[in-house]
Amino acid sequence: QVQLVESGGDLVQPGGSLRLSCAVSGFTLDYYHIGWFRQAPGKEREGVSWIKLRDGSTYYRDSVKGRFTISKDNATNTVYLQVNSLKPEDTAVYYCAASKFGGEWYVPRAPQAYEYWGQGTQVTVSS
Repeated sequence: QVQLVESGGDLVQPGGSLRLSCAVSGFTLDYYHIGWFRQAPGKEREGVSWIKLRDGSTYYRDSVKGRFTISKDNATNTVYLQVNSLKPEDTAVYYCAASKFGGEWYVPRAPQAYEYWGQGTQVTVSS
């Protein structure tokens, strides 16, 4: 049974940091692209960062470049999202998701391309 479980969300002040975790089970992490997405109240779900299957190439949306870092640990089947210099506009529920779409040639950015999802973890940035 495929399962993704996020954790690490919290209430932090602007400028603060968190490390979000996505523990996966039921599939081999190295065979899937993993994406982190977020959804704020009243807004559409948007992609934040992606890590490519096998070679682990990483990608970020422009607004988080230099602040967020995605990584994975194949030994523990866990994907991390280190989020630094948090801003109030980063407030959202953060989700991780898995997809094989695109294979070795393409990492999909759109949430519609991702077939497995976690339940989300809340990140709130407020003073």
